[in-house]
Amino acid sequence: MRISYNKLWKMLIDKGMNKHDLKEVSGVSSASIAKLGKGDNITTDVLLKICESLDCTLEDIMETVKD
Repeated sequence: MRISYNKLWKMLIDKGMNKHDLKEVSGVSSASIAKLGKGDNITTDVLLKICESLDCTLEDIMETVKD
């Protein structure tokens, strides 16, 4: 299994935002945004910052998918 952040990207589209906007509102580094884009592992602190800035929960931005 792996983690997919497709829900996050769909949410950004729905809100009219891009990755740069996400970086600005959440205070997350460019490196962390790049990791999210690649589906790499990311700390829960980063995920929580994103959730706080987008007023959502972890379930709203990520999901597990079978390989």
